[in-house]
Amino acid sequence: MRNRSEALIAIDVQNDFCPGGALAVPDGDGIVPSVNSLMADFATVVLTQDWHPANHSCFASRHKGSRPFETAEMSYGRQVLWPDHCIEGTHGAAFHDGLETARADLVIRKGRNPDIDSYSAFFENDRSTPTGLEGYLRTRGIDTLAFVGLATDFCVCHSAVDAARLGFTVNVTLNLCRAIDLDGSLAAARKCMAAAGVEVR
Repeated sequence: MRNRSEALIAIDVQNDFCPGGALAVPDGDGIVPSVNSLMADFATVVLTQDWHPANHSCFASRHKGSRPFETAEMSYGRQVLWPDHCIEGTHGAAFHDGLETARADLVIRKGRNPDIDSYSAFFENDRSTPTGLEGYLRTRGIDTLAFVGLATDFCVCHSAVDAARLGFTVNVTLNLCRAIDLDGSLAAARKCMAAAGVEVR
């Protein structure tokens, strides 16, 4: 019997993060069949989805003279500037066609505020504005979270670390994640998760 106190959180398995997408993560689509299979082990499945307005401040195109993957100072700190991606309502923002979205109990759309990016499933990048996911999980009596998805070193890492900081028991299955690995970001993410008490499998 599936443990009702545990949930699977699948992060951003979207077309723009898969091969051919605007911000493709190498082999991003390779995790889809196994993520689908893993869903059967959990009573609760949550999917997250980057869902940006077209004028989002995290897009390099919004900063004159800037290029994707450079950084800029925002009101909430340093921010990587990304290629335009996961624009609300577009094919790129849609979940990968192979992902079994019907199994989801909840879909969290993040990054909708044009002035603040949101890597984490729990908070925007100001580290204080909540998405509402914590409250949903608490009211369901869920205390243990398993994370998979894209990308390991950004949205998966931030989500897992925030979950641990909030007091959840957290694990990340690395072979069901894929990384961007921007200037050593994967190694940094693994250190950050370990320091936060996240079990990395």
